[in-house]
This record gives sequence, structure tokens and C-alpha cells, in this order.
Amino acid sequence: MIALQNKWKELADIKDELAARDWFMGTSGNLAIKVSDDPLRFLVTASGKDKKKRTMEDFLLVNANADPVEETDLKPSAETLLHCAIYNKTSAGCSLHIHTVANNVISEIYGNEGKIDFQGQELIKAFGLWDEDALLSIPIITNHAHIPSLAEEFSSHIHADKGAVLIRNHGITVWGKDGFEAKKLLEACEFLFQYQLALLQIK
Repeated sequence: MIALQNKWKELADIKDELAARDWFMGTSGNLAIKVSDDPLRFLVTASGKDKKKRTMEDFLLVNANADPVEETDLKPSAETLLHCAIYNKTSAGCSLHIHTVANNVISEIYGNEGKIDFQGQELIKAFGLWDEDALLSIPIITNHAHIPSLAEEFSSHIHADKGAVLIRNHGITVWGKDGFEAKKLLEACEFLFQYQLALLQIK
């Protein structure tokens, strides 16, 4: 129970911080944090909630199949299967999904290439890329309306315990070992996207 309460607070604190950045427009986005490995249990945002408010119905506990563990009137966020894919394939402890203008525009500009690459930018170090010629490549996948199809394509790009995937004209999902790392990766990605858009404007 204490572990669940601690994870709830950690995720709520992240939600508050991201909400202050206006990264949850129109109730969009969803967050998840792992509570246990065996059996797999994680907290995920409830669908349709105003994420600028903090309530006792912000999250619900789900299992490896995205089903609520306890009887509840709350519904898991639509993209909960993406979080399932992450936790079933990696040892990541937290995953975050947000929609911003920057990540949507970047996904459209580079969508036909299936990825966007960053090289020589300082913030790729957030992903542990320290070599001078290191390359960060973020996949861009199709925005399937059928969530199981989206989760299947998304899953094919999960290769490590931390990472990021853009969904074209939808948003970005990042994951890391804990809430701190996942938030760090998300912030780094959003900086890089805004940097790239600013660079394109002056060229």
C-alpha cells in the first residue's frame, strides 16, 4: 500500500509539472508508472480528466493487459496499451505520452522519412549519448485509429529500457527507468523539436 501511495504521488507530481507547461491541452496525453513487476501492475491516467486538477480519480491501477485491477467506474486512457508494450518488453518504470504543437509539426515534417535524427546537439546526452559523433534517431510511426494496431507498430520500436517514439500528428511517448528519467527524456525531446522548428524558420 505504501509503495502504491508513493508511486501515486510521484506520478501526480509529474502530472502537475507537465500541466504547468500546458502539455495536456484538451485533456490529451497520458502518464503511467510501474508499481510492481510480478504481477505487472501500473498506475495510468484515467480517461477524460482535466490534468490541471489534482484529484483522487486521476489514476487507476491496471494489469499487463490494460485491465483495471479493481472494480471502478474510471476508464484507462486510450493509449494504455502503449504503456503495456513498454512494461512487457523492458524494465522501464515510467512512461509519458503528451501532445504538443512542436512534436506534432515535427512528426508531419519528417513523417515520410519515418524518423527524425539529431546529431551534435547537447541535449541528446539525456539519452546517454556522449560521443562527439553520436546520433539520436527518434522513430515516427503511423497514427492508427485502431489502438491495438498502433500498439503493435509502436512495440516494434521498443528496443531498450529508455527511448522515445513519435506518433504522426498525435504525440510522443517516452519511457525511462523511473519518473525522473522519463521526464528528463521528454523535456530533452521537446527542446530538440522546438530547436529544429526554429532552425527551419531561419533557413
